[in-house]
Amino acid sequence: MQGSYWIWVVGLLVIYGVVLYFLSIRPQKKQEKKMQAMLDALEVGDSIETSGGLFGVVIDVSGDILIVEFGGDRHCRIPMRKTAVVSIEKANSTEE
Repeated sequence: MQGSYWIWVVGLLVIYGVVLYFLSIRPQKKQEKKMQAMLDALEVGDSIETSGGLFGVVIDVSGDILIVEFGGDRHCRIPMRKTAVVSIEKANSTEE
């Protein structure tokens, strides 16, 4: 009786682990891959939104650092990390 109890406990723990993986860990990994692909496609001239809610245009990409122009007069240039970007609108997209 005691041996079968531990088999059930271990079995349930394994099932909980599998459910946890498919409900939380796997979707997070997919989101990270999607974000990394978006950041890898970042180019000069793209319009971006930062995690702080600022909108700007990329004027230089150097590894992990971007130089972004903010404001209507385009005199505010700020360096920032790529990880601060939350959305990208490609420069060559056609507007209708």
